[in-house]
Amino acid sequence: MDFDVIVVGSGISGGWAAKEFTEAGMKTLVIERGRPVEHMSDYEGEGQDPWMMPFRDDVDRKLADEKYPIQQKCYAFKDSTKHFFADDTVHPYSQEENKPFAWIRGNHLGGRSLLWHRQSYRWSEMDFASNKRDGHGVDWPIRYKDLEKWYDHVEIFAGISGTSEGLPQLPDGKFLPPIGFNCGEEAFGKMLAEKYDDRVLIPGRCAHLTEPTEVHLDLGRGTCQSRNQCQRGCSFGAYFSSQSATLPAAENTGNLTIVTDSIVHSVVYDAKTKKATGVRVIDAKTKETKTYEAKVIFLCASTLGTTQILLNSTSETFKNGFANNNDVVGRYLMDHLCFAGASGELHEQLDRYYLGRKPNSIYVPRFTNLNEDTEDFVRGYAYQGNGRREEWRGQMDRKGFGSDFKEEFKTPGPWIIELEGYGEMLPDANNRATLHETKTDEWGMPQLHIDCEFGENDKKIRKAMLETAVEMMEEVGLKNIQTYDNKESAGLGIHEMGTARMGYDPKTSVLNGHNQCHDVDNVFITDGSAMASSACQNPSLTYMALTARAVDYAVSEMKSHRI
Repeated sequence: MDFDVIVVGSGISGGWAAKEFTEAGMKTLVIERGRPVEHMSDYEGEGQDPWMMPFRDDVDRKLADEKYPIQQKCYAFKDSTKHFFADDTVHPYSQEENKPFAWIRGNHLGGRSLLWHRQSYRWSEMDFASNKRDGHGVDWPIRYKDLEKWYDHVEIFAGISGTSEGLPQLPDGKFLPPIGFNCGEEAFGKMLAEKYDDRVLIPGRCAHLTEPTEVHLDLGRGTCQSRNQCQRGCSFGAYFSSQSATLPAAENTGNLTIVTDSIVHSVVYDAKTKKATGVRVIDAKTKETKTYEAKVIFLCASTLGTTQILLNSTSETFKNGFANNNDVVGRYLMDHLCFAGASGELHEQLDRYYLGRKPNSIYVPRFTNLNEDTEDFVRGYAYQGNGRREEWRGQMDRKGFGSDFKEEFKTPGPWIIELEGYGEMLPDANNRATLHETKTDEWGMPQLHIDCEFGENDKKIRKAMLETAVEMMEEVGLKNIQTYDNKESAGLGIHEMGTARMGYDPKTSVLNGHNQCHDVDNVFITDGSAMASSACQNPSLTYMALTARAVDYAVSEMKSHRI
């Protein structure tokens, strides 16, 4: 069958590319390296209570250590979700000694759209201008105004709940009603407002349907049930995923073809036409190879997945990898600075509790270096977190006996407020992914080798995230404040980006302002590898907007016969 477009990858970016192309009338092939996952029927951990699982949703320690030494570091890795994580023994990669980087992967149809934490924030004008302002990284070839209508477009379809706040550093969007605060979080927010005029606590903006619209109901999506088991898969379709939203929409057009268990080896390039003609694919089960051809190729295989494909796509024209004669592909790898913050006890609202399991966070938008750099670091950070009552499971190490002691376990403890910093990591050419010279996987493809560490500015932000969380909690009167800082958390933000960045100059970037390769005009990249900086907001909403915008441009160019 002939295709107009090949989309490599089926996660958040790939799903959006498939939807937009098929709705534009383009015959589209989506290639997924992992197994198929059917909406509803393949959510095998959904609805299981802890007592229904051998280890109360923990993973057998021997299995975890043998098969998932990297993946088990992810907060969402549980017995009910482990089938959505890559087996590290089957999908190995190498790392630079003493520079750990956790590559968290979901190799299946839908990718990490089934596993993400669904926090959805727009980037601001400041975020797109920051590289030019302080000289770290190349200037973005776009600004907020270029993405604004595309943010609108993807928010309306995906369904983002949230509150409008009028903050220039965190633009408002097209929101469904928010998943609001519990009473402990509400009390903490009021306390912050009394003490600070430069920071505010807001409900997290998240991809959950609180009041489904017609566009959601037409796809069979329903209202969030507050189960907080989202990474198991959601048969209600209440959270946005490729399975619940974009792929069904694409299938409805009749223009979609999906192949699974198909590992893209490389992009095929024709030096005479100076265009890509297709992709080489290895069957994951039989190891047989074949080539698919199309007029346009969208690489959406995730940041490091796309990097591996590009570096593996060598030819006489691109001896160092596809579109990599400038040696930029694989460089400037970033992740968000996270796993640094604090928790404290709030001794108010002790006569109140909450109903259900709220699948959402609280958020303190960035408040540092907004208009000028006043700190001893550039860029900034935000906080995500939650408020909850201390319960009996947190008291298992207490000593005592008798009826009074047992009675105490029935009474919830104080509210626990947690703030975890999410900071902006600067782009650095030395943070990179390459192909290992000797190590290969079972399909004969070179393993990816990751060499990445936090720089001095990153370390200053991590320190500030922790210390400022403590300062805020002390200022409002929280008690028993505890801190944490995982200095080896690179990759665990699961927001890796930057290895095929956008920019004006083909000498220093891979993509132009439409996510189109400078060197080959019928190849586009819209996953995290396209990012020229990381901001401090979760990036998935921006991937969606970039993808929809790039598809619109590509369709226009195809119809005008320019590509």
